[in-house]
Amino acid sequence: MKILHVEAGRHLYGGALQVLYLLRGLAARGHHNLLVCPRGSALAEAAAPVAEVHPLALHGDADVLMIGRLWRLIRATQPELVHLHSRRGADVFGGVVARLAGVPVIHTRRVDNPEPRWRVALKYRLHDRVIAISEGIANVLIAEGLPAEKLRMVRSAVDWQQDAPACNRNAIRAQLGVPNDALLLGVIAQLIPRKGHRFLLAALPELLAAHPNLQVKFFGQGALAQELQRQIDAAGLRECVQLAGFRADLAEILTALDVVVHPALMEGLGVSLLQAASAGVPIIASRVGGIPEAVRDGENGVLVPPGDVGALRDAIHALLADSAQRQRFGANGQALMAREFSIDAMVEGNVAVYQELTT
Repeated sequence: MKILHVEAGRHLYGGALQVLYLLRGLAARGHHNLLVCPRGSALAEAAAPVAEVHPLALHGDADVLMIGRLWRLIRATQPELVHLHSRRGADVFGGVVARLAGVPVIHTRRVDNPEPRWRVALKYRLHDRVIAISEGIANVLIAEGLPAEKLRMVRSAVDWQQDAPACNRNAIRAQLGVPNDALLLGVIAQLIPRKGHRFLLAALPELLAAHPNLQVKFFGQGALAQELQRQIDAAGLRECVQLAGFRADLAEILTALDVVVHPALMEGLGVSLLQAASAGVPIIASRVGGIPEAVRDGENGVLVPPGDVGALRDAIHALLADSAQRQRFGANGQALMAREFSIDAMVEGNVAVYQELTT
């Protein structure tokens, strides 16, 4: 099968990483991948061994000229199927082009951001199938009026064995500037408001009183970086909270963490949570979107109401005080990832949807 994939993300995490997993799995099964992605993106380089890469300018929702660029490529390459993996204009303009070319088209929805019913009715009319990466997202789409017969659910995957490397914990901590005896929390998310970093900052003063050796690292990048640094400085937290930026070596870094905290207000599923569970790290997260599918309350972590600083503080305090519970949650998380979030299952789930439209 010849599939044209469109992914607008520039960095190799989240959705773009899922696309790479899928491309590898499809290539191993004998399918021919064509990939449209931004010029100079990390995905373009990583996917080169398993896909015919076509770098294109993808400038987002206002980039109407994307239609012409995609049209010319589809006419030249003649794919049997178009799979749109991201928004940023690709979902709409890619759907228009595939429709004009008479090629079946699939859109993968990775976020649980609500959309007005009129937009759902218009946009998803362009797509033959819509794949939700979690039950949480699927429920949002159904509630917004997407016809159930058009919807499929294929969970995101994690390379759980790769994300559980044998690393020297003390050496990793030394690289991060964290003492070996510190309790280390990590937040792995874009620095944007809906990820909820501010709730953890609000909970920290009381946590530090109970755990004076506590350290926090915010891994990620985004528009909120300067504002978060201002909040950290204003609260006098610079000595224990650092913005650590985007790290390509996240699999190794995870082994140095005691707990991953994810206080998001919205989340489709949370690939970073899958990676943390794969590395055997317990998780405290908000009960929103698809998070309860990745973090099972009482099994591999603790779920708290979104935006509830007190509940977040209490959950972190209890878990930091119970090393045996942290170990149990970590082992359970690895078992959960191996059981329900394998790459093979994700690839086969997508192939099943492809076959609906091409056979």
